[in-house]
Amino acid sequence: MVANPSPGPGASALPPEILARLAQRGNIRSYPRHTVLIHEGDDTNSLFVIVTGRVRVYLGDSDGREVTLATQGPGEYFGELVLDGGPRSASVMTLESTQCLVVQHAELQQFLASNPEFTLLLVRDMMRRTRRLTESVRSLALLDVYGRVARVLLELAKDIDGKHVVPERLTQQDLANRVGASREMVSRILRDLDRGGYIRQEGGRIVINRPPPARW
Repeated sequence: MVANPSPGPGASALPPEILARLAQRGNIRSYPRHTVLIHEGDDTNSLFVIVTGRVRVYLGDSDGREVTLATQGPGEYFGELVLDGGPRSASVMTLESTQCLVVQHAELQQFLASNPEFTLLLVRDMMRRTRRLTESVRSLALLDVYGRVARVLLELAKDIDGKHVVPERLTQQDLANRVGASREMVSRILRDLDRGGYIRQEGGRIVINRPPPARW
């Protein structure tokens, strides 16, 4: 059995009771930091549920450019497209030492057959993910780089101890990968937002003093 992890920040965190039953169908595996767990285009054969640690879901090209689609933490899962038997749609890499519950395709199918509530959870979560991807496409198509940076900061920020804080320790390259821009461009935007008093750095994290303007 796997200990119940604390739910991650995303909508895809599994309820503890479902996770406990699913754990009987899989195996716990440990991975070092910066291990690529899934390569885009690989054959699909397993579902991963994060027990501890964090991962990054991303797309890349032959020139080494990458776009981050999401980061995930304990209780969240990836590889659900194992159900259609098609190739992996994105790559996934650990951001720190990570443990995952790995459930093979045949075991997952049996679990779905005996746990219809999990099937409903998957369908609802895929709908949420589709909506998020639609918003990301809208952002890339209709917003300039500044608008995309401002949108990502506001989406990631949480209220912590009376402050509006981005809990992840994001580097400029991390942000650049999320918004599909160069690190240099993101650096200039962050510097301008800091000078304008909209954000500040505190303990390695970004604090939003007030919402950035819609246009710069």
